[in-house]
Amino acid sequence: MGFRVIKSAVASLLAILITDALNIPGATSAGLLAILGVDVTRKRSVRSVSARFFASVLGLLLASILFYSFGFHYWVLALYILLAFPAIAKANFKEGIITSSVVVFRVFSGEEIGLDILLIQIALLIIGLGSAMVVNLIYMPNSQGSMTEIRHKVDGLFSVIFKHFSLTLKDPTHVWDGRELIEASRQIERGIQEANRTMENQIIHPSASWNIYFYMRKEQMEIVQSMMHQISQIYEKLPHGVLASALFEQLSKDVISEGYTGQTEVLLSELQAKFREMELPTTREEFELRAAIMQLCRELEYYLNISKKYKAPTSKKAREKAENAD
Repeated sequence: MGFRVIKSAVASLLAILITDALNIPGATSAGLLAILGVDVTRKRSVRSVSARFFASVLGLLLASILFYSFGFHYWVLALYILLAFPAIAKANFKEGIITSSVVVFRVFSGEEIGLDILLIQIALLIIGLGSAMVVNLIYMPNSQGSMTEIRHKVDGLFSVIFKHFSLTLKDPTHVWDGRELIEASRQIERGIQEANRTMENQIIHPSASWNIYFYMRKEQMEIVQSMMHQISQIYEKLPHGVLASALFEQLSKDVISEGYTGQTEVLLSELQAKFREMELPTTREEFELRAAIMQLCRELEYYLNISKKYKAPTSKKAREKAENAD
């Protein structure tokens, strides 16, 4: 908000100076139009300025007909609103309704209509909205640092979550309130918003790398929540759980890597082979516990497949596996 205020001040001053230099009456109106045209992203600015300009031209034409036909009376303004607002909205220029009203009300206050008046209003629109667009296109705040910070937070939270998973598998009496799950979800949504804003600021060759990362984490968060459900069903210590805990201990380290290490995948394959060699459960309780652990491992496999799909492999072995998967 603070940066937008600064841009509004610069755009308004620029519009007023240009209007004054060209000796066009209504310099302050151009400044007001510039304030209305300032937006939060470059793409939104282009769309907003276009909508405001064409809505204002449409409004001016309709108002000119009404003022010429009925004169400058207050009830004519009400009639203008009744006719113009739906027409502007139907023309998909809804965002420009307020801007068009500012222009039309200025013409009404002058109580004079003619070609020269219309040309002056259009000139003010071009200068005011043009100044806003120029300021928006020249500079937008770089959010790369912000998104990198969010990514580190998300990766760190995932790491803590997997450490707690590991501790619970070793000791089912381990107590954890799960607040990292809530915070990770919040940071992922925040990252998605920042990534979308960055895309809106990239008019030429936009990069979706940040969007891909945060949507990957969002997809993985759903699996982590499913893992949490399986973890909650493991109420007794088993050798299978102790062995599985090593997977999440390794994953807590892998998750903070920018690339796909493949180390957890290797451990998972080895553990699944070891599980197949073990004797079958002898009691119903053991069967249920082992089933929960096996389902947990399947969920982990889904999680790793998503990482492998979106993350670049960091090791030679991981790269070979990724190539073979392709």
